[in-house]
Formats: sequence, C-alpha cells, structure tokens
Amino acid sequence: MPSLPVLVLNSGSSSIKFSVYEAGNGERTKLHEGAVDGIGTDLGKFWIKDAEGKKLVDRTPDLPTPAIAFKLVADALRSADFPTPAAIGHRMVSGGPTVLENQLITPALIDEMERYTAFAPLHTPIAVYIMREALRLIPGVPNFVCLDSYFHRTMPEVAKHMPIPEEYSAMGVRPYGAHGISYESIVYQLQPNVPERLIAAHLGNGASISAIRNGECLDTSMGLTPTGGIVSGTRTGDIDPGVLLFILRKIAETGVSAEEAADKLETVASKKAGLLGMSELSNDMRELREAIAQGNAKARLAVDKFTWTIAKWIGSFFAELGGLDMLVFTGGIGVNDIASRAEICAGLGALGIVLDQERNSARGPATISAENSPVTVRVIPPAEDLMIVNHVVRLMGQIS
Repeated sequence: MPSLPVLVLNSGSSSIKFSVYEAGNGERTKLHEGAVDGIGTDLGKFWIKDAEGKKLVDRTPDLPTPAIAFKLVADALRSADFPTPAAIGHRMVSGGPTVLENQLITPALIDEMERYTAFAPLHTPIAVYIMREALRLIPGVPNFVCLDSYFHRTMPEVAKHMPIPEEYSAMGVRPYGAHGISYESIVYQLQPNVPERLIAAHLGNGASISAIRNGECLDTSMGLTPTGGIVSGTRTGDIDPGVLLFILRKIAETGVSAEEAADKLETVASKKAGLLGMSELSNDMRELREAIAQGNAKARLAVDKFTWTIAKWIGSFFAELGGLDMLVFTGGIGVNDIASRAEICAGLGALGIVLDQERNSARGPATISAENSPVTVRVIPPAEDLMIVNHVVRLMGQIS
C-alpha cells in the first residue's frame, strides 16, 4: 500500500483534538497532533506539534464558535506543511439506535445521527457539525465515523435493557456507553495476553468503568447518556430519579416553559454537578487536590465521593465477572493522579487488589500492584487515535 495519511478528528464540548498518521504499508506512525481548546471562552488555544514534539503552531486566538475553531484546523491542515489526508476518521460517542457500526459518512448518515443528539448532548452537536464541515472544506476525501458505542454492542440483553415501559425501550432508550474507543485501545494494547476477566476504568473529566470478558464488553457504567454511571467532573452519575423530578419541579415553579425547564435540568445534571457541584470550586482534579492540601472540606468530600463510587462499581463488576484477573486505570486522572488510584484501591483487598505504594508513584504506563497481589493492577494510557486509524484503514478496504 502506498502512502496513506489519515486525519483523526476528536471533538469535545469545548475542544477539537486532531492528529495525522501515516497508515500506509502497514505503518501506524503519528506525524502531527494538535488541538483547539477553550471554544466559547476567553482562553482559546491552538497548537500543532510534529512527531518529535516540536510546536509548529502555538497561538491564542479568539474562538467564539466551533465554526471559527474548525476553520483554523482545516486551513492549517490544507497548507503545504501537512500531507493531504487520504481519509478522515471522526470520533462519535453514540449514533443512536440506528447507527451501531463504524462506517463511511454520508450527508444522510449525519442527519440520522443528529436525530439522537439527546443521547450525547454535549458531544453530538459539534461532532455532526465538524463532519459536515469536513465534507465541505476537504472535498473528495472519504470520511468515516468511529463510535464509542461500537465497543459496547456486545453487552447482553440483561445489561442493555432498562427497567422502563417497553414503549420507551422501543424508541432506543438503553445504555450505549462511552469511552468505547479508549477501552478498545486497552484491549488492543494488552494483546496477545488479554485477561479473561478485566475491569478498565477510564477516569477523566468524563469518567466511566467497563467490565470486559475475553476482550468484549460485558457491562459499562454509563447509560443512555454520558451523564449516568459514576460521578464525573460536572455530571451527577447515577442518581435517584426522584432527585431530578424534585429539581425539575423547582425549576418549573419559576414559570419557564417545559422545554426551558428540561434544558435547565440538563445543565444542572451535566454541567453543574459532580466534582464541580459538590466542591463548589472546580471539576479539575489537580485543583481539588491542591484545595484538599489546604484543608478544603468540600473538595475532600467531592473527591471522596468520586473514589468511593468508583470502588463500588469495581465491586459490582467483580460480581458480574465472577472474579477479576486485571484492573486497568486509564484516562487523564487514571494515568496521572496517584492519590485517586490509591484511594480507590484502599478498600478492595478483599477482591484481591493490593497496590504497591512505590510502584503506584510512577507516572505513565506501569504495573502498580504488589508482587503478592492476586489481581494485577496496571496503568495504561489510552490510544484512541490509533484505534480510529485502524478502523479507517479497515473500512477503506471495504469500499475500495
């Protein structure tokens, strides 16, 4: 196969991350990576690095809208300094009940995925916008969608079916999960020695956990939307529905319309809760750890709730799997926050999880369990872009 540059686009609620890989001749070499961060804030950043880490672009532009942000990316990547992509891969949290497979993007497919914006309200709008703009600004290049929900498609019906009236299940209301590409990359990196019973915890501003049997998803913590599951940076995680009904009624008392009340409730549950809501300080674990060191009780309670909830999920997945061979921490907090890993595992000795304090002090990839720990505990950074490239190459072979 000749040269095959693949552009990977990974959009968030206030950022667009991207990378360029050489994927020809069986290679998977990262050529460039970059991001526009702080979209819609006064803290906009735009940077691009080469394979050696040298910054080729380092700017602080105004980024009032995703349109302006993505145009910066498209204009830069269309310059002579970068290879013209032969294909583009887009990360998508969920395509809804009708788009379950990674596939070639068409305008009709984008329209279909947009029907289910409510399933990932912070991510889908910007993702479908960027897909449309990529088709327009970089014409003639095949674009492919790679779904987080694709990895979770193997969950059994008992895990996928929610205890709600069937009329709503028929509308596609069920768990789709998130961070699936991250989990897929963990399984990929563990090959050929993928443990039979694996729990992986993707911990970042968005956080989730998955139970994985023989490399396939058995269950995952996030539900219909990324708001469910464990406590996250700004999300409630699983919560008594009565709490949401109480808040909704309080909002309705202000005289707003039903749609406005629903929007405000969504903002409370997805953007003002979690670590931020409990601490009344920040959703950034680094800032919370600094506050804890200074004696901030609310920060301490918020972080305790985060680690306590994760430990509960690990225990429940231990029961589902019938035991555990390996626990993997990944994501920004999972890879970098030593204290969170220690606090999560502190009460899990009964499950065979024993950390080695010195090993746990390492940063980056490591085995952090003690020699006598029945369960191996590892830290493995995610490789989402690499997995998207692998899917793109496979899908290109199907259309050629």
